[in-house]
Amino acid sequence: MNRLASAAYAPEFVERGYNNRAAVPDHPRWLAYYPEASAEARAKLAPRLDVRYGSGPKETLDLFVPPGRARGTFVFIHGGYWRAFDKSDFSFVAPAFVAQGLAVAVVNYDLCPGVSIATIVDECRRAVTWIAREGAAHGANPARIVVGGHSAGGHLTAMLFTTDWQARGFTQSPLNGGVSLSGVHDLVPLVRFSFNMDFGLDDAEAARQSPAFLVPRTLAPLVVAAGADETSEFVRQTRILWDAWPRNRPPGATGPMLVPARHHFNVVADYADAGSELTRATLALF
Repeated sequence: MNRLASAAYAPEFVERGYNNRAAVPDHPRWLAYYPEASAEARAKLAPRLDVRYGSGPKETLDLFVPPGRARGTFVFIHGGYWRAFDKSDFSFVAPAFVAQGLAVAVVNYDLCPGVSIATIVDECRRAVTWIAREGAAHGANPARIVVGGHSAGGHLTAMLFTTDWQARGFTQSPLNGGVSLSGVHDLVPLVRFSFNMDFGLDDAEAARQSPAFLVPRTLAPLVVAAGADETSEFVRQTRILWDAWPRNRPPGATGPMLVPARHHFNVVADYADAGSELTRATLALF
């Protein structure tokens, strides 16, 4: 893949392409929906909260388990440009999967600028490692792990697919599938984004943290998805990973999943709908 230096991107173009709040006038509605729907999910399912998977201040997860033995575990990583939100805002993803006999782990991580994006990637690797090694004792099923995330969480999901899991003591990857929803897979344009005051990226580090420039070490199916009404840059970010990683395409998929009538903030809310295309595609990975 050709890599452009960040200087090739005009700051005005980057702001239009990556400032999702400016691009979606009704974003406050969805930012209010996330915690409200999540509080309802926690009240209904009574998860184990703040289970520690690492030593960092926010290296914790919330674990939702079904009544019987879980048949697999969905690990969800929230978005927020690596600098915002909390796992408690995304409990709403759990009910549809728990109803299908799956455990759900909603992962927290430390945020920029307190830590780097590279550190957050390593924290997510520790979260998956904890699920794989310790999850069974807490009601999860590590035999079948699917990881998914939205926005920055989509990027983190893809980075997990580039992980050398054998170097971490596994005989093979613990991942059976994944979903990168509205993920950023080429971070180079973000060097010119106003939020880079928190990211601290230069061209070299942006390339190192760009899944589209890396070789996947996990060859499980990866659903690459976005809202069809997202900015042209987020649609491009979705297509470039589809093009870069042909061996990770799910069986029968002919292109990335572009969900009609969905923008950056409401596409993830489709996880609250058990019958949505997104939920069904994720369940199919199990």
